[in-house]
Order: sequence, then C-alpha cells, then structure tokens
Amino acid sequence: MSTILNTNGEQKALPVLEHPEKFNCVILTAEWNPDITGALRQGAVDTLLAAGVPEGNIIQKDVPGTVELVYGAAKVMATCKPSAVIVLGCVIRGDTPHFDYVCMHTANGVAMLNARGECPVIFGVLTVNEVSQALDRAGGALGNKGAEAAVAALELASF
Repeated sequence: MSTILNTNGEQKALPVLEHPEKFNCVILTAEWNPDITGALRQGAVDTLLAAGVPEGNIIQKDVPGTVELVYGAAKVMATCKPSAVIVLGCVIRGDTPHFDYVCMHTANGVAMLNARGECPVIFGVLTVNEVSQALDRAGGALGNKGAEAAVAALELASF
C-alpha cells in the first residue's frame, strides 16, 4: 500500500480506485511562484500515478495566476468532463491587501464550482506568509499539498 506524508506529519494511505483507468483528472497550475507550484504539481502527478491512474488520464494545464484557476476549472469542467479537477497555486502575503483579494476570490470560486456538484474541484492553493512556509508544504518538511490534493481527488472520485 502506498502512502504520502501529509502536512500534519502523518502517513496517509492512497485510496484504491476500483477502475483507475476510468479516472480522468485535470491539474491546473498557476504560473506565479513556479518553483513552488511546479513541486505541487509533481506531487499530485506522482500520487495519481502511484494510485494506478494512467499517465494519459492526467491532463496538465497552466494558467497565468491563482485567480485564473477558477476560470480554468470551470472551462475544463464544461468541455472535458473530468472525474476531478485539482487547482494548484501559491499566494505569498505581501505589503498590500492583494493577498486577501486573491485568496478570497479563488476560495469562493472553487467553493461555487464544488457546489454545482459536477465533479470535485480540489483546492491545492498555498496561502502563506513567507516563502519558507510554501517550501515546507511543497515537498519539504511538511509534505506536499499537491500530493494531498491528489488523495482528496481520488477519495472524492468514488464518493
């Protein structure tokens, strides 16, 4: 049985899909903070592959920023009918209220998409005060939130 390290410092078992070949996942990644978001995406992809999802069933797309993840998710939900969508981004607090707006709009948008009930949209966006916190959560000491997002997608796919 495969596991991942979650950000609580615990090993979490990967869900077992009855038909992994039928699971199709779209991973949308914000281009801001690419070292961090790239590591989140790699954690998600590695986790899906470890769960038996064929590589061809994992669609990876980039969007300009974190707010654009919502549009991207809505678009792929309307066009390719995935089993799940994972949105990955990293917003680092700065000296202006921009952080608050980006986080609020993205979280609300993902919540609205989930409320539609078409497929799970997994919120894998880091909202941190400093880069070191993001690195800890993108494959560092606190695991990889991208991998955790993939586990959530797998769990909800058979909900």
